[in-house]
Amino acid sequence: MSEPTLQIFNESPVSIPLDQAEAQKILSLLEELEKITYSFVELVYVDEAEIIRLNKKHLDRDYVTDIISFRYDEAERDNQIEGTLYCCAPRIEEQSGEFEEPAEREFKRILIHGLLHLIGYEDQTETEKSAMTRLEDKYLALAEENN
Repeated sequence: MSEPTLQIFNESPVSIPLDQAEAQKILSLLEELEKITYSFVELVYVDEAEIIRLNKKHLDRDYVTDIISFRYDEAERDNQIEGTLYCCAPRIEEQSGEFEEPAEREFKRILIHGLLHLIGYEDQTETEKSAMTRLEDKYLALAEENN
């Protein structure tokens, strides 16, 4: 099985503590355990102004968020998932302090969260949020175990 295409762009002022190889491992781990295939994922780190602009334009929300996920292919759950994850690097860095987590761990968690959204998981209700958090915890532990 060939590795999915993962491209990372940092358009933010923050130095990202998650490298290409580690992000690729997480992507491959989710593929294996969720039994799906990512054909192309773009991971774009932006600043607060850009995440607010994207949030307003696409979701009609006027605030900073840590991640916005866009899936491009048509199928609900298939083997060729394509999408872009816009991550607000300053917000993720801030959250790591709030949650007393190492920045690298919080960046991994947000990547996992976005990849789960691309698969089709939602977090609009408390039940959905807690289910996603359990999956994030599981995959984060497995990703760190495999280091």
